[in-house]
Amino acid sequence: MHAKDIMSTKVITVKCDTTIKEIAQILIEEKISGVPVVDDAENLVGIVTEGDLLHKEASPRIPKYFGILGATIYFGGNEQYKEDFKKLAALKASEIMTTKVITADKDTEISGLANLMVEHNIKRIPIVEKDKVIGIVSRADIIKTFAVK
Repeated sequence: MHAKDIMSTKVITVKCDTTIKEIAQILIEEKISGVPVVDDAENLVGIVTEGDLLHKEASPRIPKYFGILGATIYFGGNEQYKEDFKKLAALKASEIMTTKVITADKDTEISGLANLMVEHNIKRIPIVEKDKVIGIVSRADIIKTFAVK
């Protein structure tokens, strides 16, 4: 089986200027945990998930550092701190979205999708064709295939 056999083709997307409040309402009303973000040409540019939205209430993770002779030396976590802080201050999709989206095409085998989800610790994979979202596969879509085997 392939992505095209199990993907949801009615994909709810948002635009870059969609507000955080609107995104939260969509996730709740549609009972989904993430939504692809598309530009005006409908090209995939990011994804906003419940995990991204949690940053609005969480404190930024402090970078690892040590002090020596009155100086603070950072040795890890600076980029994560900057990203956390950016998401904390976000007001719209373009400011909170994850831009490095793991995607697949419609002919990707289910085992390949499952491997991507496990490897990247993600819950959904947009299925794209020429940068356009044509479907989405969630963990639940893959689990459903166990019932028909």
